[in-house]
Amino acid sequence: NVKKGERVLGTVQMAGTEIMRIANLNNMEVRVSVNENDIIRVQLGDSAEVEVDSYTTQNEKFTGIVTAIANTAKDALTAEAVTEFEVRVRLLPDSYRHLIKAGPGGRATVPFRPGMTASVDIIAERKAGVLSVPLAAVTTRSDSANVKKEEPGGIRIGGPGRGTATKTERAAPKAKIEEVVFIIKDGKAVLTPVKTGISDFQNIEIKSGLAAGTEVASGPFRAVSKTLKDGNRVVVKDAASLSKASTDDAGK
Repeated sequence: NVKKGERVLGTVQMAGTEIMRIANLNNMEVRVSVNENDIIRVQLGDSAEVEVDSYTTQNEKFTGIVTAIANTAKDALTAEAVTEFEVRVRLLPDSYRHLIKAGPGGRATVPFRPGMTASVDIIAERKAGVLSVPLAAVTTRSDSANVKKEEPGGIRIGGPGRGTATKTERAAPKAKIEEVVFIIKDGKAVLTPVKTGISDFQNIEIKSGLAAGTEVASGPFRAVSKTLKDGNRVVVKDAASLSKASTDDAGK
């Protein structure tokens, strides 16, 4: 009852051996791992900027779109014991069309190959025309310097037939952590509280507390976050490196 062309199972079923794998190079995607702290902000349809290692020397950047987000975390943890989720980003052909060349026989050659390494910046939110400063200009300070410790109270002196002396003391209010920048005024650094918004790797949005055109101190992390104090004198050695608050796009 077997006809020509039909597949017949033998007495022992064996898993088939893969002969070859055919890839559709016209639809390329990047698979990236996203930290659990950031995955909640990633949505289907988010745009992304992709840098492929093979084209970094040519300053090529490509655009993509998020097409899939894993519902479960990866089984293997990273070296830092961080939980990550896989996100798939499809590369848009228009962003690399200028790299497609005609190959032998008139067949187009795609600039990407399976297995290449790439890095992805997923843009979860974008704002235009907002006030922003360099990320290195924003730090945090506590208001503990303004918190005064309560004076001891409720002291009772012991006496005959009385208990020993006791005293009660109210706990000092907890210090509040706030984001600040140091504006440069009359050659001195002036600590100024601000409210921030979205950020990228270079700039951060300032929602309030700062006016456009204000000169702010920006430098190494330790210098701004630890060393610089309110009222310290500031010497500008290179005017070109002095950062100014500007109305720029900020996105993350």
